[in-house]
Amino acid sequence: MLPSKLQPFVRNRVADILERTGSCTWNHVPTDENPADLISRCVEPKVILTSQLWWSGPDFFRYSSSEWPQTSESVEKLPEIKPEVSLLVAAEVPNNFIDFSRFSNFLRLKRSVAYVLRFIAACKKQPIKTNHLNNDELKNASNLLVKLCQIDSFPEFKLLLDGKSIPKKSPLLKFNVFLDDNQLMRVGGRLENSHFPYEKKHPLLLQSTHIFTKLLFAFEHKKLMHAAPQLLLATVRETFWPIGGRNLAKLCYRQCVLCNRLKGKNFNPIMGNLPKQRLTPSYPFETVGVDYAGPISAANRLGRGCRMTKVYIAIFICFTTKAIHVELVGDLTSKNFLSALRRFISRRGKPKIIFSDNGTSFVGAYNEIDKFLKGNCSLLSEDAANEGITFNFTPPYTPHFGGLWEAGVKSIKYHLVRVLGNCNLTYEELNTVLVQIEALLNSRPLTPLSSDPNDLLPLTPGHFLIGRSLTTLPTENYEDCSTSHLTRYQRIEQLRQHFWTRWSKEFIAELQQRVKWRTKDSDLKIDSLVVLKDDNLPPMKWKLGRIVEVYPGPDGVNRVADIKTANGIVRRAFSKICPLLEEESSR
Repeated sequence: MLPSKLQPFVRNRVADILERTGSCTWNHVPTDENPADLISRCVEPKVILTSQLWWSGPDFFRYSSSEWPQTSESVEKLPEIKPEVSLLVAAEVPNNFIDFSRFSNFLRLKRSVAYVLRFIAACKKQPIKTNHLNNDELKNASNLLVKLCQIDSFPEFKLLLDGKSIPKKSPLLKFNVFLDDNQLMRVGGRLENSHFPYEKKHPLLLQSTHIFTKLLFAFEHKKLMHAAPQLLLATVRETFWPIGGRNLAKLCYRQCVLCNRLKGKNFNPIMGNLPKQRLTPSYPFETVGVDYAGPISAANRLGRGCRMTKVYIAIFICFTTKAIHVELVGDLTSKNFLSALRRFISRRGKPKIIFSDNGTSFVGAYNEIDKFLKGNCSLLSEDAANEGITFNFTPPYTPHFGGLWEAGVKSIKYHLVRVLGNCNLTYEELNTVLVQIEALLNSRPLTPLSSDPNDLLPLTPGHFLIGRSLTTLPTENYEDCSTSHLTRYQRIEQLRQHFWTRWSKEFIAELQQRVKWRTKDSDLKIDSLVVLKDDNLPPMKWKLGRIVEVYPGPDGVNRVADIKTANGIVRRAFSKICPLLEEESSR
């Protein structure tokens, strides 16, 4: 008996005895004939001296071992034996010897099966082949794979194999399936009298959910140079008839990494809410957005021999009134931008917040302003040093984050192109034209015009700057009228409040609608594999990355993310991010 069948205490002792005694053979000795019992029972020495058992051992030692007495007790019923529970489990052994889940390439799967069949043929004492696989071997491997796929997918296969008919509720009934000479299920169809080949008239039946069918579609998709779903399905149906093949063709096209990179479908979250700076009455240009336009060619002087130089337009737009201020600058350096900002502040007042994109001029200007405020606080008044100017930068490559000033740039370009044409203006002439365009844009109505002649004049940004549109004629001089200064001040204050009342009722109501990006798409998540869209590069050169962090806006919608690329971590808006592989659960 093995020690492992005994209780732990007895098992350990028996194992220790067997280890110490080595290869000795153990047998049973009855108690009455065991000399060792004399010592264990404390027998007196005089008894041992006269004991025949002690000196000669049991009487049966005188005979051969075959005549020794045998014990009548069963060793299988000892109390030291631990109980055993026997459990019989019936395990179903799969018939398939090919594990489809171990393969990710259709051609490798077919060639592997072909080599397995060659090995089986060699084991059957058939002529051994050592050259490359031929067409017949690959054809036999393909037939075997199709047969295994049909056995896994269709319970009707066994019925046809046994010569039985398909049940009336079976979805295969409409295909009129039958078994060919190779015991493969084919579509009966209605094309028997056509001139098509046999494989097209009676294609092999496949299930689109099987791994073999998915590998086949992926192989054909690459073989057809990444064909679209319609061409892919038509090509597969030349030999096979996949049930649900149209959906599988679309799925294969959507999951192709190369096709996803070339499509470049970016992600557009729902349009965000307007910032509070655009909805709160304030002084003109208290919160502004700034951007550059250009370059534009300007002559250094009139006449022949003039030299043309490039100049740029700095555009400041008020968040509240949409009033525009234009400054002409010589280049895109931070120094020139600071000069333009000083001119703007001198005429419009110091803004509290400046919004801009991530242009190098604006970022450099912010660094210089910050350095100036920190190093020259003693030269500034206490209020200016404490308040300062706050810069807010939009994420890189996101012009839609600054749609307000981008629209101003578009409007200025619209008039400038039509005015200049092919003319070469000097710096002073160009500055004059830009200021006139500024006056025109500040006279645009903020709300749609009414066809009723009794309605008030349309509200324009100029009403908040000078009390009227900048292009209207001046009114009659009432300076000599006998009105007290208090009454005059109250009248001006009444007009100012009237403008803001109309602004709140007419202009703000026009901002309620979302003109685009009206629906919420499925959100991009951390660890999602994406492609960074770059308008200056072809899609195949767009960078691959993985999202490591997302940043929600004030409304809780994620619109900006940090992406880890091969060159480091970059920050992009969702509009410049293309999901590489779409989640099937969202479809």
